[in-house]
Amino acid sequence: MKTDYLKKASNEEIKARFDQDVERFSNLESGQQTTIDAPLTMELCSSAAKYISPDAKELLDIGCGAGNYTLKMLSKIPDLNCTLNDLSLPMLERAKERVSLETTGRVTLIQEDMRNLNLAEDHFDIVLAAATFHHLRTDADWELVFTKIYRALKLGGSIWISDLITHDSEQINRLFQDKYRMYLETLDGPEYAQKVFDYIAYEDTPRSLNYQLDLMAKVGFKGIEILHKNSCFAAFGGMKVKREEAL
Repeated sequence: MKTDYLKKASNEEIKARFDQDVERFSNLESGQQTTIDAPLTMELCSSAAKYISPDAKELLDIGCGAGNYTLKMLSKIPDLNCTLNDLSLPMLERAKERVSLETTGRVTLIQEDMRNLNLAEDHFDIVLAAATFHHLRTDADWELVFTKIYRALKLGGSIWISDLITHDSEQINRLFQDKYRMYLETLDGPEYAQKVFDYIAYEDTPRSLNYQLDLMAKVGFKGIEILHKNSCFAAFGGMKVKREEAL
């Protein structure tokens, strides 16, 4: 079924919701409880980045929220220069406040739709993107953002994504939606689960893991790896390498 993107939430509506939710997202335990295995995927993504780029200097966190993923990355590679991107200025301000306490490197804020990012080429060692790409809409949006990130990475750099996903099979999609609903009900009952499903339906347009892995390969990423998948969530990423290294 074709998605009517005009019926989805606007950037301003998404921004307004997150502007009001800074305190919750400043706490991993409460801020990301709707994400299954959030602590595990954050640990895996930051560890993968460290293993690939132990001497990293430049980090980009897309959709950084209150800075949880950047803080986890700094616990593994101290004093990175951190470029933080988000739609929400209150989120960015809280992220800067928290991150600045943990690094002697530069902390740069970019309040912008990720589709409009103007990134220097061959600049970043690590790109993190947690719970953000599911806000992308069209195929063109997805390819644009993945291409921008690929170009912005240094050779040897990598991107690590943790996000809500869908599934290519409608039957399997229903299976994992049912599993996810049961998980949410254990947090705060059926009404809470329905509230989460309602805002996903209005705000989000996730794509399947297969779609995103294929797109990564299309724009040039190599060494593409799935770190973890559980129900409607996955952690995965890939590297930008020299052509001869990919052969």
